[in-house]
Amino acid sequence: MIGKARESVRRFFLILWKFWGLLAAYVPILLLSPLLMLLVATGNLKWFWRIERWWSRWILFALGFRPRRMPGSASYDPKRQYIVVANHTSMIDIPLLLTVLKTPLTFVGKAELAKYPVFGYFYRKTNVLVDRASLQSRKKVYDEAARFIRKGLSIAIFPEGGVPDPSFLLAPFKNGAFRMAIAHRLPLLPVVFYDNKKRLPYAFFKGGPGKLRYKILPPVETEGLTEEDISDLRDYVYTLLFNELTAARLRETSG
Repeated sequence: MIGKARESVRRFFLILWKFWGLLAAYVPILLLSPLLMLLVATGNLKWFWRIERWWSRWILFALGFRPRRMPGSASYDPKRQYIVVANHTSMIDIPLLLTVLKTPLTFVGKAELAKYPVFGYFYRKTNVLVDRASLQSRKKVYDEAARFIRKGLSIAIFPEGGVPDPSFLLAPFKNGAFRMAIAHRLPLLPVVFYDNKKRLPYAFFKGGPGKLRYKILPPVETEGLTEEDISDLRDYVYTLLFNELTAARLRETSG
């Protein structure tokens, strides 16, 4: 009985916490929507990114998340453009990337998110949307990404192609990010998330405040590579992230 009561209390406070997180995310969007609409209308995406970055920091703070840069994180030039790749584990992945990276960027993301009121409008206007069930939509991604690259933005992609089953440490990578990096001669910037899945998983009754460890790996140059190198490049970056996650899991289990 005591165990069930404690679980009921835990779930009650978890619901309150997640409801608070929803308010913390939506209220600033509603309040700032006139300014955001102006920035979208004028195509001023770098200023839009600055506001996004502030919004992301606010969300992390409001939910009690503490970003922690891991020792050994690489330096990078925030004035360069990159194809940013990271493991996809949680709804908090995007705010964390926006918070910890200083290069202006936009995302290749799920088209379904454009259905959300207000947020969906800005999401649709400032990101590259993809319907993974549509071959035509997947092909259009490259043209849309090129448009943002010409505007001076980096492109962030989760190369697993979605949030994998929780049993996966790291799902196999798809080719898109690596084909894009080679086509535009942009370096890849790999980022590893260690705690996002635990802190804010898609399972409703799990999660909670705490630290969000991340590590920025050294940029991977693509100058001189061709279409024939896509698979090797993909596998190389996959191995970098997989080794980092494996090492972290071993430290946790042995400690």
